[in-house]
Amino acid sequence: MLKTAIIGASGYTGAELALMVEKHPHLKLAGLYVSANSVDANKPIAALHGKLAGIIDAPVQPLVNPAKVAQESDVVFLATAHEVSHDLAATFIEQDCQVFDLSGAFRVKGEDFYDTYYGFTHQFPQYLDSAAYGLAEWNEDAIKEAQLVAVAGCYPTASQLALKPLVEGKLLDPNQWPVINATSGVTGAGRKATMTNSFCEVSLQPYGVFNHRHQPEIATHLGTDVIFTPHLGNFKRGILATITVKLAPGVIEQDVAQAFETAYLDKPAVRLLDTLPRIQDVENTPFCDLGWKIQGQHLIVVSAIDNLLKGASSQAMQCLNIHYGYPALTALI
Repeated sequence: MLKTAIIGASGYTGAELALMVEKHPHLKLAGLYVSANSVDANKPIAALHGKLAGIIDAPVQPLVNPAKVAQESDVVFLATAHEVSHDLAATFIEQDCQVFDLSGAFRVKGEDFYDTYYGFTHQFPQYLDSAAYGLAEWNEDAIKEAQLVAVAGCYPTASQLALKPLVEGKLLDPNQWPVINATSGVTGAGRKATMTNSFCEVSLQPYGVFNHRHQPEIATHLGTDVIFTPHLGNFKRGILATITVKLAPGVIEQDVAQAFETAYLDKPAVRLLDTLPRIQDVENTPFCDLGWKIQGQHLIVVSAIDNLLKGASSQAMQCLNIHYGYPALTALI
Protein backbone atom coordinates (compact mmCIF):
# COMPACT_ATOMS: atom_id res chain seq x y z
CA MET A 1 0.00 0.00 0.00
CA LEU A 2 1.32 3.42 -0.95
CA LYS A 3 1.16 5.90 1.92
CA THR A 4 -0.56 8.93 0.42
CA ALA A 5 -0.74 12.46 1.81
CA ILE A 6 -2.94 15.29 0.54
CA ILE A 7 -1.81 18.88 1.04
CA GLY A 8 -4.64 21.38 0.70
CA ALA A 9 -7.15 18.74 1.77
CA SER A 10 -9.89 21.10 2.93
CA GLY A 11 -10.62 22.47 -0.55
CA TYR A 12 -13.01 20.99 -3.10
CA THR A 13 -10.32 19.12 -5.02
CA GLY A 14 -8.62 17.96 -1.82
CA ALA A 15 -11.86 16.45 -0.54
CA GLU A 16 -12.44 14.67 -3.85
CA LEU A 17 -8.91 13.26 -3.68
CA ALA A 18 -9.42 12.06 -0.11
CA LEU A 19 -12.45 10.06 -1.21
CA MET A 20 -10.54 8.54 -4.13
CA VAL A 21 -7.58 7.59 -1.94
CA GLU A 22 -9.97 5.94 0.52
CA LYS A 23 -11.52 3.91 -2.32
CA HIS A 24 -8.22 2.97 -4.01
CA PRO A 25 -7.12 -0.63 -3.33
CA HIS A 26 -3.41 0.24 -3.48
CA LEU A 27 -3.36 3.50 -1.48
CA LYS A 28 -3.50 4.22 2.24
CA LEU A 29 -4.40 7.71 3.45
CA ALA A 30 -1.34 8.87 5.40
CA GLY A 31 -2.55 12.35 6.28
CA LEU A 32 -4.68 15.33 5.34
CA TYR A 33 -2.99 18.72 5.63
CA VAL A 34 -3.70 22.43 5.29
CA SER A 35 -1.52 25.47 5.83
CA ALA A 36 -0.57 26.10 9.44
CA ASN A 37 -2.67 29.28 9.64
CA SER A 38 -5.77 27.83 7.94
CA VAL A 39 -9.10 28.22 9.71
CA ASP A 40 -9.78 24.60 8.75
CA ALA A 41 -6.80 23.21 10.68
CA ASN A 42 -7.64 20.43 13.16
CA LYS A 43 -11.25 20.10 11.98
CA PRO A 44 -12.52 16.68 10.85
CA ILE A 45 -12.69 16.65 7.07
CA ALA A 46 -16.26 15.32 7.30
CA ALA A 47 -17.21 18.51 9.18
CA LEU A 48 -15.99 20.52 6.19
CA HIS A 49 -17.39 18.21 3.50
CA GLY A 50 -20.50 16.42 4.70
CA LYS A 51 -20.42 13.84 1.93
CA LEU A 52 -17.39 12.29 3.65
CA ALA A 53 -19.30 11.65 6.89
CA GLY A 54 -19.08 8.00 7.84
CA ILE A 55 -16.34 7.46 5.23
CA ILE A 56 -13.34 9.50 6.42
CA ASP A 57 -13.20 10.77 9.98
CA ALA A 58 -9.59 12.02 9.95
CA PRO A 59 -8.86 15.67 10.82
CA VAL A 60 -7.08 18.04 8.48
CA GLN A 61 -3.80 18.79 10.22
CA PRO A 62 -1.72 21.97 10.04
CA LEU A 63 1.34 21.47 7.84
CA VAL A 64 4.10 22.59 10.21
CA ASN A 65 6.85 20.18 9.14
CA PRO A 66 6.71 19.31 5.41
CA ALA A 67 9.96 17.34 5.60
CA LYS A 68 8.50 15.01 8.25
CA VAL A 69 5.36 14.48 6.16
CA ALA A 70 7.58 13.71 3.18
CA GLN A 71 9.51 11.10 5.17
CA GLU A 72 6.25 9.38 6.14
CA SER A 73 4.72 9.38 2.63
CA ASP A 74 5.22 7.57 -0.66
CA VAL A 75 2.84 9.75 -2.67
CA VAL A 76 1.83 13.39 -2.21
CA PHE A 77 -0.98 15.28 -3.90
CA LEU A 78 -0.53 19.06 -3.85
CA ALA A 79 -4.02 20.58 -4.04
CA THR A 80 -2.59 23.96 -3.12
CA ALA A 81 -2.22 27.46 -4.53
CA HIS A 82 0.34 27.85 -7.31
CA GLU A 83 2.95 29.62 -5.16
CA VAL A 84 2.51 27.09 -2.36
CA SER A 85 3.02 24.12 -4.68
CA HIS A 86 6.05 25.87 -6.15
CA ASP A 87 7.59 26.21 -2.68
CA LEU A 88 6.63 22.75 -1.35
CA ALA A 89 7.34 20.45 -4.28
CA ALA A 90 11.11 20.40 -3.84
CA THR A 91 10.83 19.17 -0.24
CA PHE A 92 8.81 16.14 -1.31
CA ILE A 93 10.88 15.43 -4.42
CA GLU A 94 14.10 15.49 -2.40
CA GLN A 95 12.61 12.90 -0.02
CA ASP A 96 11.84 10.60 -3.00
CA CYS A 97 8.07 11.09 -2.82
CA GLN A 98 6.00 10.75 -5.97
CA VAL A 99 4.37 14.16 -6.43
CA PHE A 100 1.15 15.02 -8.30
CA ASP A 101 0.67 18.78 -8.37
CA LEU A 102 -2.81 20.09 -9.20
CA SER A 103 -1.68 23.71 -9.39
CA GLY A 104 -0.14 25.49 -12.36
CA ALA A 105 3.31 25.75 -10.77
CA PHE A 106 5.07 23.28 -13.09
CA ARG A 107 2.87 23.09 -16.19
CA VAL A 108 4.55 25.43 -18.66
CA LYS A 109 8.20 25.93 -19.57
CA GLY A 110 8.78 29.43 -20.86
CA GLU A 111 10.88 32.47 -20.09
CA ASP A 112 8.98 34.97 -17.91
CA PHE A 113 5.83 32.82 -18.08
CA TYR A 114 5.39 32.65 -14.32
CA ASP A 115 6.27 36.31 -13.80
CA THR A 116 3.69 37.30 -16.41
CA TYR A 117 0.81 34.95 -15.64
CA TYR A 118 1.27 33.84 -12.04
CA GLY A 119 2.99 36.81 -10.39
CA PHE A 120 6.11 35.04 -9.10
CA THR A 121 9.55 34.16 -10.39
CA HIS A 122 10.08 30.43 -10.75
CA GLN A 123 12.97 29.20 -8.58
CA PHE A 124 13.11 25.55 -9.66
CA PRO A 125 13.88 25.32 -13.39
CA GLN A 126 15.28 21.80 -12.91
CA TYR A 127 11.90 20.51 -11.70
CA LEU A 128 10.06 22.54 -14.30
CA ASP A 129 12.16 20.81 -16.97
CA SER A 130 11.69 17.30 -15.59
CA ALA A 131 7.97 17.52 -14.76
CA ALA A 132 5.54 15.56 -16.91
CA TYR A 133 2.45 17.38 -18.12
CA GLY A 134 -0.49 15.44 -16.73
CA LEU A 135 -2.94 15.35 -19.62
CA ALA A 136 -3.60 11.68 -19.00
CA GLU A 137 -4.80 10.54 -22.43
CA TRP A 138 -1.95 12.18 -24.32
CA ASN A 139 1.16 11.92 -22.18
CA GLU A 140 1.25 8.42 -20.72
CA ASP A 141 4.93 7.67 -21.37
CA ALA A 142 6.15 10.81 -19.59
CA ILE A 143 3.68 10.31 -16.71
CA LYS A 144 4.97 6.76 -16.19
CA GLU A 145 8.54 8.02 -15.80
CA ALA A 146 8.29 11.37 -14.01
CA GLN A 147 8.61 11.87 -10.26
CA LEU A 148 6.69 15.15 -10.57
CA VAL A 149 3.47 15.26 -12.59
CA ALA A 150 1.94 18.68 -13.24
CA VAL A 151 -1.73 17.82 -13.68
CA ALA A 152 -3.30 19.72 -16.59
CA GLY A 153 -5.64 22.60 -15.81
CA CYS A 154 -9.42 22.31 -16.07
CA TYR A 155 -10.01 24.54 -19.11
CA PRO A 156 -6.89 23.16 -20.87
CA THR A 157 -8.12 19.60 -20.31
CA ALA A 158 -11.54 20.25 -21.83
CA SER A 159 -10.02 22.20 -24.72
CA GLN A 160 -7.10 19.94 -25.56
CA LEU A 161 -9.06 16.70 -25.46
CA ALA A 162 -11.34 18.24 -28.09
CA LEU A 163 -8.58 19.66 -30.27
CA LYS A 164 -5.59 17.34 -30.05
CA PRO A 165 -6.92 14.64 -32.42
CA LEU A 166 -7.51 17.33 -35.04
CA VAL A 167 -4.13 19.02 -34.54
CA GLU A 168 -2.17 15.76 -34.45
CA GLY A 169 -3.99 14.57 -37.57
CA LYS A 170 -3.23 17.86 -39.37
CA LEU A 171 -6.93 18.28 -40.13
CA LEU A 172 -7.15 22.03 -39.39
CA ASP A 173 -6.55 25.05 -41.59
CA PRO A 174 -3.33 26.53 -40.13
CA ASN A 175 -4.39 30.05 -41.13
CA GLN A 176 -7.34 30.13 -38.73
CA TRP A 177 -6.83 29.77 -35.00
CA PRO A 178 -9.28 27.59 -33.08
CA VAL A 179 -11.76 29.71 -31.11
CA ILE A 180 -12.56 28.31 -27.66
CA ASN A 181 -15.53 29.61 -25.69
CA ALA A 182 -15.68 27.79 -22.36
CA THR A 183 -17.90 28.20 -19.31
CA SER A 184 -17.05 26.94 -15.82
CA GLY A 185 -19.05 26.52 -12.64
CA VAL A 186 -18.06 28.63 -9.65
CA THR A 187 -16.25 25.79 -7.84
CA GLY A 188 -13.41 26.58 -10.22
CA ALA A 189 -12.76 29.66 -8.09
CA GLY A 190 -12.20 27.52 -4.99
CA ARG A 191 -14.00 27.17 -1.68
CA LYS A 192 -13.03 30.50 -0.16
CA ALA A 193 -15.90 32.98 -0.33
CA THR A 194 -15.37 36.15 -2.36
CA MET A 195 -17.58 38.68 -4.08
CA THR A 196 -16.77 36.97 -7.39
CA ASN A 197 -18.32 33.65 -6.42
CA SER A 198 -21.05 34.89 -4.11
CA PHE A 199 -24.37 33.28 -5.11
CA CYS A 200 -26.06 36.68 -5.36
CA GLU A 201 -23.33 38.13 -7.56
CA VAL A 202 -22.64 35.30 -10.03
CA SER A 203 -23.99 35.96 -13.50
CA LEU A 204 -22.94 34.45 -16.82
CA GLN A 205 -20.04 36.59 -17.97
CA PRO A 206 -16.67 36.38 -19.73
CA TYR A 207 -13.45 37.15 -17.90
CA GLY A 208 -9.71 37.07 -18.55
CA VAL A 209 -10.27 38.08 -22.17
CA PHE A 210 -6.95 37.79 -24.09
CA ASN A 211 -4.96 37.47 -20.85
CA HIS A 212 -6.09 34.30 -19.06
CA ARG A 213 -3.17 32.09 -17.91
CA HIS A 214 -4.77 29.00 -19.43
CA GLN A 215 -4.46 30.37 -22.97
CA PRO A 216 -0.68 29.92 -23.11
CA GLU A 217 -0.98 26.55 -21.36
CA ILE A 218 -3.38 25.36 -24.05
CA ALA A 219 -1.33 26.84 -26.90
CA THR A 220 1.98 25.48 -25.58
CA HIS A 221 0.85 21.89 -25.19
CA LEU A 222 -1.44 21.91 -28.22
CA GLY A 223 1.31 23.27 -30.46
CA THR A 224 -0.88 25.93 -32.05
CA ASP A 225 -2.20 29.34 -31.09
CA VAL A 226 -5.81 29.60 -29.97
CA ILE A 227 -8.30 32.28 -29.03
CA PHE A 228 -9.58 31.35 -25.58
CA THR A 229 -12.42 33.10 -23.77
CA PRO A 230 -13.45 31.70 -20.38
CA HIS A 231 -16.83 32.42 -18.80
CA LEU A 232 -18.17 32.14 -15.27
CA GLY A 233 -21.51 30.36 -15.13
CA ASN A 234 -24.14 30.46 -12.39
CA PHE A 235 -23.86 26.77 -11.55
CA LYS A 236 -21.64 24.83 -9.14
CA ARG A 237 -19.50 22.46 -11.16
CA GLY A 238 -18.61 21.48 -14.69
CA ILE A 239 -17.06 22.99 -17.80
CA LEU A 240 -18.58 23.18 -21.26
CA ALA A 241 -16.21 24.23 -24.05
CA THR A 242 -17.62 25.07 -27.48
CA ILE A 243 -14.79 25.22 -30.00
CA THR A 244 -14.99 26.50 -33.58
CA VAL A 245 -12.34 25.51 -36.13
CA LYS A 246 -11.87 25.58 -39.89
CA LEU A 247 -10.89 22.31 -41.51
CA ALA A 248 -8.03 22.03 -43.99
CA PRO A 249 -9.03 21.75 -47.65
CA GLY A 250 -10.22 18.28 -48.56
CA VAL A 251 -10.95 17.15 -44.99
CA ILE A 252 -14.36 15.53 -44.69
CA GLU A 253 -16.57 14.33 -41.84
CA GLN A 254 -15.24 10.77 -41.97
CA ASP A 255 -11.70 12.08 -41.41
CA VAL A 256 -12.81 13.89 -38.28
CA ALA A 257 -14.67 10.87 -36.90
CA GLN A 258 -11.69 8.61 -37.63
CA ALA A 259 -9.31 10.99 -35.84
CA PHE A 260 -11.41 10.99 -32.66
CA GLU A 261 -12.05 7.26 -32.74
CA THR A 262 -8.37 6.46 -33.22
CA ALA A 263 -7.27 8.85 -30.48
CA TYR A 264 -9.69 7.61 -27.84
CA LEU A 265 -10.33 3.98 -28.78
CA ASP A 266 -8.65 2.65 -25.62
CA LYS A 267 -9.12 5.73 -23.39
CA PRO A 268 -11.98 4.92 -21.01
CA ALA A 269 -12.27 8.42 -19.52
CA VAL A 270 -13.23 9.94 -22.90
CA ARG A 271 -16.69 9.25 -24.32
CA LEU A 272 -17.49 10.06 -27.95
CA LEU A 273 -21.12 10.99 -28.48
CA ASP A 274 -23.49 11.08 -31.44
CA THR A 275 -25.10 14.15 -29.84
CA LEU A 276 -23.61 17.29 -28.32
CA PRO A 277 -22.45 16.99 -24.69
CA ARG A 278 -24.11 18.43 -21.60
CA ILE A 279 -22.55 19.26 -18.25
CA GLN A 280 -25.36 17.37 -16.54
CA ASP A 281 -24.04 14.10 -17.96
CA VAL A 282 -20.49 14.51 -16.65
CA GLU A 283 -21.09 16.05 -13.23
CA ASN A 284 -19.58 13.90 -10.48
CA THR A 285 -17.92 11.61 -13.05
CA PRO A 286 -14.31 11.29 -14.30
CA PHE A 287 -15.38 11.46 -17.95
CA CYS A 288 -14.88 13.93 -20.78
CA ASP A 289 -17.77 13.82 -23.25
CA LEU A 290 -17.02 14.95 -26.82
CA GLY A 291 -19.38 15.63 -29.71
CA TRP A 292 -19.16 17.61 -32.94
CA LYS A 293 -21.04 18.98 -35.94
CA ILE A 294 -19.70 19.89 -39.39
CA GLN A 295 -21.00 22.33 -41.97
CA GLY A 296 -18.84 22.74 -45.04
CA GLN A 297 -15.28 23.40 -43.87
CA HIS A 298 -16.32 24.55 -40.42
CA LEU A 299 -16.38 22.22 -37.44
CA ILE A 300 -17.78 22.85 -33.97
CA VAL A 301 -16.51 20.52 -31.24
CA VAL A 302 -18.15 20.51 -27.81
CA SER A 303 -16.36 19.16 -24.74
CA ALA A 304 -17.87 18.66 -21.27
CA ILE A 305 -16.07 17.73 -18.06
CA ASP A 306 -16.52 18.04 -14.32
CA ASN A 307 -14.00 20.75 -13.46
CA LEU A 308 -13.27 19.27 -10.01
CA LEU A 309 -12.80 15.72 -11.33
CA LYS A 310 -11.56 15.33 -14.91
CA GLY A 311 -10.41 18.94 -14.63
CA ALA A 312 -8.48 18.27 -11.42
CA SER A 313 -8.77 15.41 -8.90
CA SER A 314 -9.79 12.43 -11.02
CA GLN A 315 -7.23 13.36 -13.65
CA ALA A 316 -4.58 13.47 -10.91
CA MET A 317 -5.68 9.99 -9.84
CA GLN A 318 -5.65 8.84 -13.47
CA CYS A 319 -2.05 10.03 -13.64
CA LEU A 320 -1.24 8.05 -10.49
CA ASN A 321 -2.84 4.96 -11.99
CA ILE A 322 -0.82 5.40 -15.19
CA HIS A 323 2.40 5.98 -13.25
CA TYR A 324 2.02 2.82 -11.16
CA GLY A 325 0.45 0.64 -13.84
CA TYR A 326 -3.04 0.33 -12.35
CA PRO A 327 -6.17 0.33 -14.54
CA ALA A 328 -6.88 3.93 -15.60
CA LEU A 329 -10.17 4.37 -13.76
CA THR A 330 -9.22 2.62 -10.51
CA ALA A 331 -11.03 4.37 -7.60
CA LEU A 332 -12.84 6.66 -10.05
CA ILE A 333 -15.98 4.70 -10.93
